[in-house]
Amino acid sequence: MSSVGIVSLGCAKNRVDAEMMMFQLRQGGFQLKEDPAMADAVIVNTCGFIESAKQESIDEILELAALKKEGRIKAIIVTGCLAERYHSEIMKELSEVDAVIGIGKNADIAAVVQQALDGEKVESFPDKMRLPMEGGRVQSTEQHWAYLKIADGCDNCCTYCAIPLIRGGFRSRRMENILEEAERLVKNGVKELNVIAQDTTRYGADLYGELKLAELLRRLCKIDGLQWIRVLYCYPDRITDELLDTIREEDKIVNYIDLPLQHCNGRVLRAMNRRGDQESLLALVARIREKIPGVVLRTTMIAGFPGETEAEFEELSDFVAQTRFERLGCFAYSREEDTPAALMEGQLEEELKNRRAELITEQEALIIDRWCEAQIGKELEVLVDGFDRYADCYCGRSPYDAPEVDPCVFFTAPDRKPRPGDIVRVRINDHIDCDLTGEMVG
Repeated sequence: MSSVGIVSLGCAKNRVDAEMMMFQLRQGGFQLKEDPAMADAVIVNTCGFIESAKQESIDEILELAALKKEGRIKAIIVTGCLAERYHSEIMKELSEVDAVIGIGKNADIAAVVQQALDGEKVESFPDKMRLPMEGGRVQSTEQHWAYLKIADGCDNCCTYCAIPLIRGGFRSRRMENILEEAERLVKNGVKELNVIAQDTTRYGADLYGELKLAELLRRLCKIDGLQWIRVLYCYPDRITDELLDTIREEDKIVNYIDLPLQHCNGRVLRAMNRRGDQESLLALVARIREKIPGVVLRTTMIAGFPGETEAEFEELSDFVAQTRFERLGCFAYSREEDTPAALMEGQLEEELKNRRAELITEQEALIIDRWCEAQIGKELEVLVDGFDRYADCYCGRSPYDAPEVDPCVFFTAPDRKPRPGDIVRVRINDHIDCDLTGEMVG
């Protein structure tokens, strides 16, 4: 039996694609290896979103190429967004690669791996709309939490973003299929589902002619055994009162919304092909917090977009200070080829873009620090991830912490040994940087 390892880079959506490929490989008779260096063939499920992500993908391929040269692995297969974006260029530049396939070929991954192991060079780029959205998965996250992808592609066409070019137009999965998958995951031990798509709030518009995220969430809440539901990647234009009411009223939906805004200045947002301005976005944030008391908001910002003036950057900084997002990431604008923003005048120097992103990040660090201080003395529910040997205590996440991107809660448990997947109460007594610390109670 030949063995395969998968290295999946980039976003959670890409990770779900990797899990579906793992299922296809297992069905095809391959043995899955957790350590890719111990496998006969390695699949690199690449990210091609921004320059740093592309470089990470290339670096990973080069590391595997060195292992192949040493005879430790036999074949390298490249798929994912970088492969979809650059097609045959990858094999031309990286001769060690044995197969490059677009995302529309993922359903045939077992056959592609076998061809590569048999010594064939494979290049195949079917219609990206053939990307499988239904089927089995081999869960790669911890058993008690998982991602639930409800759609793929994007129709927002932000000028800085190549996702519509890479992944195609927005397309929703049928609700009954999503619910069936969620039920399977919960039966396998999942306690927390993180709902994802390029734009979760658009869910259903293409398939049903109206926004259906709120209805989907209500139906997910009826699944026995599921305890937490978290909604990520919410586009601000489609935050409806129905959605906010659903999050507030349903106990299983945690009071957490991921709301990528990217900027607040009206001119910059129009240049990004996004709507709104500082006034409307401040009103949106106020409405969300009024509708859902105690909600934690996560956002992302882009600093250094083409033509961003010092005054517009200061407006962004003021906006961050006013909104006091509990979770915020800021990225320097990345000039991506084949996007409208890449051709705009007023491209800023890398040093200036990076410095602006650093300033917002430093500003947000102070906001998070004050938020952490306000949690001291409170008791929070925590989903246990396990025991951290280095910290010599347990670790987990509160409802305010999305997996892989947010801080953790570290806690002691003198009287019992909680297991991964347990939800326990922790009294917060301090914090280290952004991570809360405390002691399990009750």
